[in-house]
Amino acid sequence: MTINWTGFSKKTPSERQTLLSELLSDDKQELLTSNQQLSIETANQMAEHVLGTFSLPFSVAPDFLIDGKTYHIPMVTEEPSVVAAASFAAKLIKRSGGFTTTIHNRLMIGQVALYDIKDKKIAEQAILSHKAQLLSQADQAHPSIVKRGGGARDIWTEEKGDFLILYLSVDTQEAMGANMLNTMLEALVPTLEELTDGQSLMAILSNYATESLVTAECRVDLRFLSRDKAEAQQLAQKMELASQLAQVDPYRAATHNKGIFNGIDAIVLATGNDWRAIEAAGHSFANQSGNYRGLSTWHYDKEAQQVAGKLTMPMPIATKGGSIGLNPTVQVAHDLLGNPTAKELASIIVSVGLAQNFAALKALIGTGIQAGHMKLQAKSLLLLAGATESEVTALLPKLLQEKHRNQETAQELLMALRNNKNE
Repeated sequence: MTINWTGFSKKTPSERQTLLSELLSDDKQELLTSNQQLSIETANQMAEHVLGTFSLPFSVAPDFLIDGKTYHIPMVTEEPSVVAAASFAAKLIKRSGGFTTTIHNRLMIGQVALYDIKDKKIAEQAILSHKAQLLSQADQAHPSIVKRGGGARDIWTEEKGDFLILYLSVDTQEAMGANMLNTMLEALVPTLEELTDGQSLMAILSNYATESLVTAECRVDLRFLSRDKAEAQQLAQKMELASQLAQVDPYRAATHNKGIFNGIDAIVLATGNDWRAIEAAGHSFANQSGNYRGLSTWHYDKEAQQVAGKLTMPMPIATKGGSIGLNPTVQVAHDLLGNPTAKELASIIVSVGLAQNFAALKALIGTGIQAGHMKLQAKSLLLLAGATESEVTALLPKLLQEKHRNQETAQELLMALRNNKNE
């Protein structure tokens, strides 16, 4: 289905819902239009000491072209400009050919840390000589994943300090796999302690998901940076320099990567996944060299007259398990995406991160980051002051013209507007 997205930002929420109705199944459309929230009964089963539920804006960034297929991205975020920036970047990148992605692998890693071992070399040999047995034992601990085509794939060991660490990689299929890994690892502990004549300190999944790497790439024609050819070339050069800065300065790299996660966290939240695990994996990967670096890179291709972006990072995402089947809005998000597989969803998410990064860099090297934030910040100030939707529309241009755009000024403008109406 082809949707005309022109003027989408100016439509009301109900008008946007109607526009998207043909993309959703009837039951998911009903969940969206009725604004059905997570029930208190379900919430009470998901977490402890529950008092209620907490809502955030649920938005869509339309028309992402990824691996030749168009996706409309569900995003949950309270930060102004994130959805607009992602949508802007997606439009320009689509006109230049869209995103292409590579799934390098889709395995999760867990570890058993062993200590108090007299001879680590002998213990290591004992483990590796029983590798087939240990893999089979891991599979027997979680037979359902084997039936679905997944299961334990490899075992290796490393000596680190006082520890001999066994690592286990597992194909978790559509699940993120934390409980799966932990069950398998704990099942191996008695055998490992017997083989090594040592003690197990812990058996736990690692969020440093180096066997779940995904790469997203895109190219943007210079004409989309500026209509002025000379200015476009200058912006392309600055974008490459900005990318280099994030590789050499950790202070810049932290903010560079935060911009990437503005987009990634928003879709991870929308799809009911563990954004903390994704953040941990991404930031650990950014520090893999021992120096914290930007996750993405940008290069000015002078011959092609394009800027080329690339983002590689762990993306241990899931489409099954956890809260994915419990939260009504999460179900809408997956339906909106066309119910992708875990691998497909990983490609989508990393592409969104690269789009968000492009939009942030373009703003930084051009007009500056504040220009895009001012209008949305001013709108938030008016809403906090108690302005209605019609009052926000009337007062927004005035607040943007004020020297001091703060809460006090917003309240003064609102009081003046209401006093004028009452006179």
